Amino acid sequence: MSHVISTAGHVDHGKSTLVRVLTGTDPDRFAEEKARGLTIDLGFASTQLPSGKVLSLVDVPGHIRFLKNMLAGVGAVDACLFVVDANEGWKPQTEEHLRILDLLGVRHGVVALTKIGLADEDLIELAILDVEERVEGTFLEGAPIVPVDSLDGTGIDNLLHELDALLARTPDAADRGTPRLWVDRAFSAKGSGTVVTGTLTGGRIRVDDELLLLPQRKSVRVRAMQSLHAQRTKVGPGNRTAINLSGVSHDEVARGDALVREGEWHETTVFDGALSVLDSLDHEVSRRGAHLLYMGAGEHAVRIRILGPAIAPGTTGNIRIYLPVALPLLPGDRFVLRESGRAETIGGGEVLDVDPQTKAAEASPDRSVDRVIAERGWVTTTELALLTGEQRDADVGVWVVDPHALQEAIESLRSQIDAAGALGLDTATLSDQERATLELLNEVVVNGGRATLAAAADPLLAHPFVLALREGGFAPPEPDGVDREELRELVRRGEVIVEDGVYFAPEVIDAAALVVADLLAAKPDGVTVSEVRTAMGNTRKHAMPLIARLDAGGMTRRRENLRIAGPRLPKR
Repeated sequence: MSHVISTAGHVDHGKSTLVRVLTGTDPDRFAEEKARGLTIDLGFASTQLPSGKVLSLVDVPGHIRFLKNMLAGVGAVDACLFVVDANEGWKPQTEEHLRILDLLGVRHGVVALTKIGLADEDLIELAILDVEERVEGTFLEGAPIVPVDSLDGTGIDNLLHELDALLARTPDAADRGTPRLWVDRAFSAKGSGTVVTGTLTGGRIRVDDELLLLPQRKSVRVRAMQSLHAQRTKVGPGNRTAINLSGVSHDEVARGDALVREGEWHETTVFDGALSVLDSLDHEVSRRGAHLLYMGAGEHAVRIRILGPAIAPGTTGNIRIYLPVALPLLPGDRFVLRESGRAETIGGGEVLDVDPQTKAAEASPDRSVDRVIAERGWVTTTELALLTGEQRDADVGVWVVDPHALQEAIESLRSQIDAAGALGLDTATLSDQERATLELLNEVVVNGGRATLAAAADPLLAHPFVLALREGGFAPPEPDGVDREELRELVRRGEVIVEDGVYFAPEVIDAAALVVADLLAAKPDGVTVSEVRTAMGNTRKHAMPLIARLDAGGMTRRRENLRIAGPRLPKR
């Protein structure tokens, strides 16, 4: 298990130089960065700490012009290496980086006080006191402050030991079995094709896994993987990972896209969240303005709706955010919101509901799983896990059911069964949810696709029409006056046989087979319909349906104008 942390701090305070000294890797990848001495985009490096643990570092730009890139680098980190120049001290971008990390839920960090070789002891002491004061009330309060000089190596060993201690108190990345990788780089590698990089969270990915690239919904396959400069067959959560993909061109992938497994995430274009507004803001937050959302490694132009009154600086309120593309989100995911017109960070917070069901004017979102169930009434265990990240046992069939919705379903079923009468309720007319609910009703039995009260007598037992058919024999009566529903149920039970619109008792079919068997015993070469009709003593109206039933049952076979013995004709 490795940990991923990011640098943070004002431009030119020595973040990239410090990373190079700690890891031996220059995180500035572009010629322009090296020429200008200015980090423009994300850089990546890793090192083994004194304990043997491996630390991955994401180096982020400090200049305000590249804040978008900074935000892309800190969306999935465990902790931070916060950098402050001992000579320049706290700067506006230092403050903004700290607030952003706080908003994103980073809770662990170490402060590196850099360039101490250019400062005397008094200045260093004042700088430490200033940093301690600035971080009061934030996640960095009480964090170690390590004076270092990247040029002569002063304090670097101390910093490495503090980073070791930082990893010891930083929780390991959770493995929920649902991997997600926010893409922060995509490029084409010679001989390999498309490669994407990012910090893997949520679960493991293996070579040959079939993944889904979002928001494009494009199926891709993992051809190969690297982590910590080595080839891997599988990579777990909390690791920087480079994945070689087949099925997609690198120019079809952008920073902020996500890799997931099909069916394991809810993809949404609208979510409710809790927005904590920075206390340094000089105005309330309303729906007015052009807003940019930073989620994972992506930047998205969004519309917002305040769920309640405008949110004042230093307070928290609920908002609904409308995304331009569908993203795989889960309650608890963190975001940052900026207003592009004013070029300022408004605040940030966490996702509360990835699939809001309530109108914005009436919504009161929270992280409650019971609320999600209550708003839907019925939700499958699979869907509930996608919406909330929580696994629950089903209450009915495959559904988790709100108690009020379940009681309504039970009462509705009882009413339907009562209204259905003695024959019972045809379960084919019920929904899947209603059929599953039937199993909860101990007073109800289901027989032959009909639900009746267990104590109710069978209304078809010794039915008069069945008795009449038996007495009618080969010339049965018409079903005049017989309830159509009862007649259909008698046929379904097999107590009445219907052929070409004529109804017979089952015993009559057996008796007809014996009559034909007697005729064929005397005339094995075949008998005519007329001979059969005469032997049974009925009319063509009744004789033809009986013969058709014998043919269908394999008791007779037709040969031109004759009937001969079939394989199932009873022996005489």
